[in-house]
Amino acid sequence: MKIATFNINGIKARLPALLDWLDDAQPDVALLQEIKSVDEAFPRQEFEDRGYNVETHGQKSFNGVAILSKLPLEDVTRGLPYINEDDESDEQARWIEATVMGEREAIRLCGLYLPNGNPCPGPKYDYKLNWMKRLEARAQQLLDDEMPALMAGDYNVIPQSEDAARPQDWTEDALFRPETLTAFRRILNLGFTEAFRARTQGPEHYSFWDYQAGAWQRNNGIRIDHFLLTPQAADMLVECKIDSAIRGREKPSDHVPVWVELDI
Repeated sequence: MKIATFNINGIKARLPALLDWLDDAQPDVALLQEIKSVDEAFPRQEFEDRGYNVETHGQKSFNGVAILSKLPLEDVTRGLPYINEDDESDEQARWIEATVMGEREAIRLCGLYLPNGNPCPGPKYDYKLNWMKRLEARAQQLLDDEMPALMAGDYNVIPQSEDAARPQDWTEDALFRPETLTAFRRILNLGFTEAFRARTQGPEHYSFWDYQAGAWQRNNGIRIDHFLLTPQAADMLVECKIDSAIRGREKPSDHVPVWVELDI
């Protein structure tokens, strides 16, 4: 089963590029972020014509996540669970999950768009860190369920220095601050496997290049799109790759797809 994550940076602007990639890559499931569309305006037909089932959790002009799946989607839920009453005011569309059935067993797929958090310090960074606490709580629940599961998407986290071309430029950024990395490692240390690093080591592997200052041409990128696998899913991991060449196509997103292949 080939499962991809892709921050498309606006479904309206990126639809042709997204369809081209889907036609080439043929993922069984694609978890999308930043669709920037309400559910009613999402171009479902374009994907259904290609054999995909479509589930969205949209928001006007901002955020928004979706699942495209050639397999039936079961038990779809939207929104990261709350931990306390203060969380209940969170109206940002950043989380969607569903179950799909492989050839032998089912897997729970969670698509996420973790808050950026800038500028920091400030309310946006506080929101990011609180959201990561909620993510940690949901991650523990997934582990407790003891079924194959993964959490994939744009984490807005640079896990370590080698995941940035110029780490010195990010030291005060919300994506690379110590508090962010500590929160990310807390989730990993629950028992998750970061799929890409389980298969590929070393620098110069990025999933995002800014539109400014020729970042793509100079390969001034960062790796912020990740797959976190439960132990049951990690046992099924065959491969994890970044489709970096997609960034050089016409009217691209500033992110590129990342995908895993699981033997399930």
